[in-house]
Amino acid sequence: MAQDEKRLASGSLGGFASGFGGNVAEAFANQVDYCRKNGAPITARIVAALAAVLDDPDAGAFLTRIREWQGKPLADAVPLRAAGGIHALYQSGVEPSLAPIYAGEAADDAAIVGEVARRRADDLMPWLDGPPQTNEAGRSSNFVAAMLWLAGQGLPGRFECFEIGASAGINLMLDRYRYDLGGVETGPEAAVMTFNPEWRGSPPPAEAISFASLKGCDVAPVDLADPAQAQRLRAYIWPEHAERFARLDAAVAAAEERAPDLVKMNAADFVEQQLAAPQEEGVTRVLMHSIVMQYVPEDQRERIGRAMEAAGEKASPEKPLAWIAVEADRTLLGHGVKVRYWPGGEQWHLLARSHAHGAWIEWLG
Repeated sequence: MAQDEKRLASGSLGGFASGFGGNVAEAFANQVDYCRKNGAPITARIVAALAAVLDDPDAGAFLTRIREWQGKPLADAVPLRAAGGIHALYQSGVEPSLAPIYAGEAADDAAIVGEVARRRADDLMPWLDGPPQTNEAGRSSNFVAAMLWLAGQGLPGRFECFEIGASAGINLMLDRYRYDLGGVETGPEAAVMTFNPEWRGSPPPAEAISFASLKGCDVAPVDLADPAQAQRLRAYIWPEHAERFARLDAAVAAAEERAPDLVKMNAADFVEQQLAAPQEEGVTRVLMHSIVMQYVPEDQRERIGRAMEAAGEKASPEKPLAWIAVEADRTLLGHGVKVRYWPGGEQWHLLARSHAHGAWIEWLG
């Protein structure tokens, strides 16, 4: 049995933090490979350029802070924090020297990025203070495909969803999006956005699904109605994926019309709170998250696991519980779509592999 399958069968949370060890240099090397595999060569160039000048004693305060990082640099997404800051400078127009890189032209990347990092250290330093907010709407295709599968297993197709690490709550508006998943269509006709990821493998079950509620939490929620916060999200978008900027604009407009149900709270407290609330009969309760667990402290991960196990023991066919996780595996340089449900929740099911931002889904379910 493969190592990933062993983690799934055991029900362990360990699989949510796979491949996140290593030092700063290893973190940057892994991020370069990850970007290249996920169709982001420009972002890979920025990360590689930063890595090339990390050991320069005259690189300045920003790169020195990265070089001396005290936490786990890959789990903390330090390369993407730094790349987000560089991208923000380019987007603002204050660093035209970066233009050849972002245009995909030949350039001395290390010299350009190193000089910008040294000169703009004060502007860049705040980007290291917290993890990236890559709240990508395209990932919701994974959640919806998993819910179609759950309905196909006989669980009620009406879902009460709660998301941890919801950032700006973009995926909390998935009931306003339409999906074509391998030819299986679901969602409103008059949708805010439509997703049609490249589908590999057989389609998910063609089931009828609906939503009783969608709620979420984040320790630092983003207000899409605030232009400055929305602009910060834009800086985290990989520039190669132009359609993602349009998606963010559509999400901002949708949030202005009706804001997502999002609260400031840590993940464990929120999960425990949601599980303690009364559950309507004939509704499947779902915990969902994407690219979050690497940022959740270990003690909170353990609390979440215990809470879900305890709630799962009380679940019934009329009031079932499910868990949908879309998390990165840095060893495989990709993402797995994993699901567990109760009654019968002894193991995880690996339903799919997916692109980091929803461009394709390889269905295994």
